[in-house]
Amino acid sequence: MKKNYRYICLFKITALLFFFALGGCKEGVNKTVSIKKPNIIYILADDLGYGELGVYGQEKIETPNIDALAQSGMLFTQHYTGAPVCAPARYMFLTGKHAGHSYIRGNDEWNERGNVWDYREVILDSTLEGQRPLPTSTVLFPQLLKKEGYATGMAGKWGLGAPHTNSIPTKMGFDFFYGYNCQRQAHTYYPVHLYKNENRIHLNNDTIPPHTKLSEEADPYDPSNYQKFNLNDYAPDLIFDEMMGFISENKDNPFFFYWASPIPHNAIQAPQKWVDYYKEKFGDEEPYLGQAGYFPHQNPKAGYAAMISYLDENVGKLIDYLKDNDLYENTLIMFTSDNGVTYTGGTDGEFFNSSGIFGEERGRGKGFVYEGGIRVPMIASWPNHITPSSTTNHVSAHYDVMATLFDIINLENPIKTDGISFLPTLLDQEGQAEHDFLYWEFPEYGGQVAIRMGDWKVVRQNLKNPTEEPTLELYNLVQDPEELNNIENQNPEIIAKAAEIFAKEHRDAEVERFRIPLIEQGLLSDIQKD
Repeated sequence: MKKNYRYICLFKITALLFFFALGGCKEGVNKTVSIKKPNIIYILADDLGYGELGVYGQEKIETPNIDALAQSGMLFTQHYTGAPVCAPARYMFLTGKHAGHSYIRGNDEWNERGNVWDYREVILDSTLEGQRPLPTSTVLFPQLLKKEGYATGMAGKWGLGAPHTNSIPTKMGFDFFYGYNCQRQAHTYYPVHLYKNENRIHLNNDTIPPHTKLSEEADPYDPSNYQKFNLNDYAPDLIFDEMMGFISENKDNPFFFYWASPIPHNAIQAPQKWVDYYKEKFGDEEPYLGQAGYFPHQNPKAGYAAMISYLDENVGKLIDYLKDNDLYENTLIMFTSDNGVTYTGGTDGEFFNSSGIFGEERGRGKGFVYEGGIRVPMIASWPNHITPSSTTNHVSAHYDVMATLFDIINLENPIKTDGISFLPTLLDQEGQAEHDFLYWEFPEYGGQVAIRMGDWKVVRQNLKNPTEEPTLELYNLVQDPEELNNIENQNPEIIAKAAEIFAKEHRDAEVERFRIPLIEQGLLSDIQKD
């Protein structure tokens, strides 16, 4: 029944895309307008699944403003993150590098400093906060945009360094930062503090450590037992307000803004008006007691949908501001997600069909290199340049954004990256270069590799797990988008091609934690046996 439902969803997505294509044919755009130095806003949702927006087939969660953004621009059907978890995905977006060339290849909490997972200890000692710093030689593309006259700002979740190091936003190319320095702190939306530039900003919230559970004696159906998990200063509100302040202050000059929203990453904490809306829509449901991590919630489905609709509401507010202040026509907006949907913390991906046809359960979504973990929604809107209600099947990745933005402002990239500009696709022009392959190398969850070549995708798992045999999997994503039918025995030439790509693209990780000792053996030995 589940499989049939997924194919029904695929049919619906196809119908939506057909609708967009027709819309694009009816309404043209002026491709001769100057495209020099537009404002750029990049919106990165956190753990938002491929199927969690209306324009991608979602039927339960309402996202009218993001859907309207797609109708005003272009919807990508084959856009990918560089990694299936937070930190490496963000690193690859900002550097233009794929996982075989990246310094950051997984989440690294820099544990050698001490008890970095103790929320109270981190509050008392800021040197325990943040993730492993980037090398001082690292170049992030906002640094280069600054040299071209852009004001650069960021709000939301950083996750690529730590306080008291050179690896913080304001020392890595951003004029302004507000939000979470540390991704562990972002496990609550009511933190004790956030950061503004290099300083802690203390909030009017109590110290409720992430992953606190409902007490065993508490009645899970009594709303009062959940009050302590919803406090005063809601971080996403503050993040949005600071972003709007930056845009207002810089509206007379070209700006780049990176809105790294923490939503809808767990914990489930959302404005009550949206929770009440979905409680009425979904009806009674079983409470989530916190047994699988993060915070408990009396109405977890309603709470999860509420977070996404709250984000959608703020996207609408942003667009309204741009229109009211004559900024919209000269602003490129991109909306995407850092990786696929999670399976923990009270979420119910199967209820929402969060990944469309690709699967939401553990092993198929976040943390894994199957399509549900790495294929993400992507929308680009740019009035008078991108054809409204258009769609593209162009295969692209986060690490293409850097090349695309530099192409837009006619900036020659001074560093070597793995990205390819998709500006011709945005402008519906000839000459779009295509990737020969996309590459993923992920040291967590047992050690994984994936390589996509055209319609083919090779997947390797268990490359760091001594108790399990490494897998060798091959899928045709056109014939088998769910990656259910492994046909590696039928296509040795495709496996051999993947091995050649791996041998060329893989570089040993500089950080020991990110190394996969069996990786060469795991990918190449099977071919030698053949």
